Amino acid sequence: MEAKMADCHYDFIIIGTGAGGGTLAYKLASSGKKILILERGNFLPKEKANWDTKQVSQKEHYRTSEVWYDKNGQAIYPLTHYFVGGNTKFYGGALFRLRERDFDQVIHQDGISPAWPLSYQDFAPYYDEAEKIYEVHGQRGLDPTEPPTNLDYPFPAISHEPYIKEIKYSLKNLDLHPFYLPIAIKLNELNRYLSKCIRCNTCDGFPCLVDAKGDADINGIRRAIAANNLKLITDAKVIKLHTSASGREVTGVEAEISGKRQIFSGHIVIVACGAINSAALLLQSANDQHPNGLANSSNLVGRYYMSHNFGVVMSLSKKPHYTSFPKTLGVNDFYWGEKDFAYPMGSIQSLGNVNKDKIAAYGPPLMPKILAEKLARHSIAWLVMTEDLPSYNNRVTWKNDTIYLEYKSNNQTAFNRLIKRWVEVLKSLQVYQEGNCAIHIPQKMGVREVGHQCGTCRFGEDPQTSVLDINCRTHDCDNLYVVDGSFFPSSAAVNPSLTIIANALRVGEHLLDRMK
Repeated sequence: MEAKMADCHYDFIIIGTGAGGGTLAYKLASSGKKILILERGNFLPKEKANWDTKQVSQKEHYRTSEVWYDKNGQAIYPLTHYFVGGNTKFYGGALFRLRERDFDQVIHQDGISPAWPLSYQDFAPYYDEAEKIYEVHGQRGLDPTEPPTNLDYPFPAISHEPYIKEIKYSLKNLDLHPFYLPIAIKLNELNRYLSKCIRCNTCDGFPCLVDAKGDADINGIRRAIAANNLKLITDAKVIKLHTSASGREVTGVEAEISGKRQIFSGHIVIVACGAINSAALLLQSANDQHPNGLANSSNLVGRYYMSHNFGVVMSLSKKPHYTSFPKTLGVNDFYWGEKDFAYPMGSIQSLGNVNKDKIAAYGPPLMPKILAEKLARHSIAWLVMTEDLPSYNNRVTWKNDTIYLEYKSNNQTAFNRLIKRWVEVLKSLQVYQEGNCAIHIPQKMGVREVGHQCGTCRFGEDPQTSVLDINCRTHDCDNLYVVDGSFFPSSAAVNPSLTIIANALRVGEHLLDRMK
């Protein structure tokens, strides 16, 4: 199929509208520069299915139908979504700063987490800005690992519902330090008439029917497209980047739109498709000047893929509870280890509401509906997360027009210990004593859980050991940037979204200076 050259030339072309691309569009929009945004998906439709637990949890109605493969050729059905706003349309909105030590070299029992080329102090002002843009609610001074800042959260913490409050006090009685999760949400608990959020039981993992979630669509793209200088084209899948004869500049962005191919040109091209798809796009853009993939002279594009070690601990108690919005509590007391284990372990967070359809999706086949409903009323779920260490052999490749995700889990000693330790803590809680006994069931998540994907185009100062420079420009192409989770040299053990957002603001400032 022959591609047609589009008439317009743009100052900036942004590919992708997730946490990185959506935030960067917002940052650049007020500059007056001519901006094109290409998004392979469309706006997520507002419909009853947004809050239908059966459609979202069981049938995975909004998940891409795309199939990837592992290194053995086994199919992977990734839990990823292609809409304006990317995966932030479905995230739980937990926006953490990396810990200050996460930017340094960290020794784990099973390996080394490398130092970043920049420090926490370099990111701190952009974290401040990111929390304002995404309307983060929280409370400083409770998390023993939180990094320094002179600013309070833009909005007060989301209150705990009674059952979560009981758990919080039980944790404090064990000399632990539970804290309010930092959540991006449009909630006003002092005046419900001014609150977009209705504190429903379908938030974490669901799209928001009333636009109350602080995501890259509502807080980024919708604000950006109000500017007359910015054009958004949806259902535009970018399939190749073209370069000049020297290979030093990207001269064309080829996209498939409504079955036709068009090539757009821009002074600066920014790839923000998510760590997996950004790497795949660079690899499939190979040409004579870049035979191993665009910007891949280091042979590192696609390598060092990370996505965290995830586990879910389901607590089933004897007494029922009626919690709608449980995702408000975190525990980081074991983040850097504990007395008899001098290595990092990770973070713990309460998850969104457990519903009958989610239990049916992950439980035994043909589970009776009435049993799933009863289990849901007695359940609280916890996310247990340990750092996924960067491994050269964990990688994204592009073969036969298909993504291959080659991945072997690591850092399992700390991960297993954290799961075991958290189950021990739960068993000791006062809330589960005195006739309210509980069982705590751990389950590890698999390779299809790609919500925290990062690391495939790591940044650094040496072109031999990194794909991007410290401003996220590719070492090999002067006008090509990658602004999503690809740039992470390590994954830490907290959600990556706020760091992706903060980095997009940082790179956006650099791009505006460059365009002067």
